[in-house]
Amino acid sequence: MKATELLALLREFYREKLAMRERHVAAARFVGDYDFNNTYQYVINREDAQLGWLRSAVVDMGGTPDTVPELQIDGSGKRDEMQSRVMAEDRDSARAFVDKWRPRIQAMPNARHRTMLQVIIGETVEHQRFFEQALAGRTDLLGRRADGAGTDGFVLPERWVGGR
Repeated sequence: MKATELLALLREFYREKLAMRERHVAAARFVGDYDFNNTYQYVINREDAQLGWLRSAVVDMGGTPDTVPELQIDGSGKRDEMQSRVMAEDRDSARAFVDKWRPRIQAMPNARHRTMLQVIIGETVEHQRFFEQALAGRTDLLGRRADGAGTDGFVLPERWVGGR
């Protein structure tokens, strides 16, 4: 793989991961359940770290990272049904991302970049599992609480404020 091909691959991966991150930011504004919203914020935090690694790799190779537009989620209907739909879409998106990139990454000759992308793929699989567990109604996605402890209600969409 030539350096120009590697740079193109890294830029494409970055762009798709950034689009996924932007989708999760929109979902965090839409998914109001405290436990599920906190999980989205955890996922976004991890994606910010991943994007930092990717940005550095692209810049180190002389490239410029791409941008993607901010996303909005449109929806109407019952809150729980819409929340489930959003989480199911994010679960499916994570699965599609992994299915697309895993074989391409395995074929990369550059061990440093291959390992970085494999770590990101592994964390994306973890995020997929979070969405599956949330859809199953699990509230202990980020850890277990003491008996009787919990949070009721919903967060407001304006509560989540993200940066790039």
